[in-house]
Amino acid sequence: MANRMLTYRECLKQAIQEALQGDERVFLLGEDVGRYGGAFAVSKNLLQEFGPERILDTPLSEAGFVGAGIGAALGGMRPIVEIMTVNFSLLALDQIANNAATLLHMSGGQFNVPLVIRMSAGIGKQLAAQHSHSWEPLFAHLPGLRILSAGTHQDARYMLAPALLDPDPVIIFEYTSLLNLEKELSEAADAVDISKASVRREGKDISLITYGTGVYKALEAAEELATAGIEAEVLDLRILRPLDDDTIMASVSKTNRALLVEDASRSVSISSEVSTRIMEKCFYELDAPVARLCGAEVPIPYPKHLEDAAVPQPAQIVSMVKKILQHD
Repeated sequence: MANRMLTYRECLKQAIQEALQGDERVFLLGEDVGRYGGAFAVSKNLLQEFGPERILDTPLSEAGFVGAGIGAALGGMRPIVEIMTVNFSLLALDQIANNAATLLHMSGGQFNVPLVIRMSAGIGKQLAAQHSHSWEPLFAHLPGLRILSAGTHQDARYMLAPALLDPDPVIIFEYTSLLNLEKELSEAADAVDISKASVRREGKDISLITYGTGVYKALEAAEELATAGIEAEVLDLRILRPLDDDTIMASVSKTNRALLVEDASRSVSISSEVSTRIMEKCFYELDAPVARLCGAEVPIPYPKHLEDAAVPQPAQIVSMVKKILQHD
């Protein structure tokens, strides 16, 4: 089948559209998802196609509409809840952490919560400290949730379908900085495996382990490293809770070195956890210490040059890889 050039935004929209077409229990709710077409135009024209009973504009109350989604899921529906940007998720954290994540356990296994929550996140469009957050580690800390990161167009397009089949609550992080980016997408592609990390590029010299906006940065760095004769493997974690230890350890065992890359700050991060697991399970496979390249420990600045300086960039990845290999 032919390949098509699609923006990340269009991949997200097609995934939602396909879900609505395929299952009458699926509906979308959130702020401005209907008449306005979504804060980032992801749901544009879906109200006209599916009507107000399946594309629900909600009041400005994250606790209210996330709670409504939980109730609908308990009642047999398959809601897709859109939280406009991740900073607003704190207003619904009681519903997410104390209800969605715990109800299966608290009911002795009687009540599943088949809920999908989509959150726009990440750094890179000068949205300043209020709207520039990499809070994946915050949610990955919570038992009872499955946490996914759509760091590629393929995952943006095909991750939603298996998430909706999960009987338990799933949070999908989507990235505003990627919305206008075009990539070639195969029409022959299928639903992704949301239990597995994905090797985006094979290599033998070092594992670049990342997620979210770090994936394309790592792939760009790997291309440059290849010109210097360094074959870097790029591993997209994809699922942040529960982590896919088998794929991580297989990659590190092959390359014997690891550089962990993420926009979130170093302290208590996804990289902190992955680094610890590599030390616990793969210590004797390492030819160099595990290294981390993470975001700065600051609220994200507004000016473009300072925003860029606050998170890892491809040139920094290249520089750190060369330094690690010289360590040998």
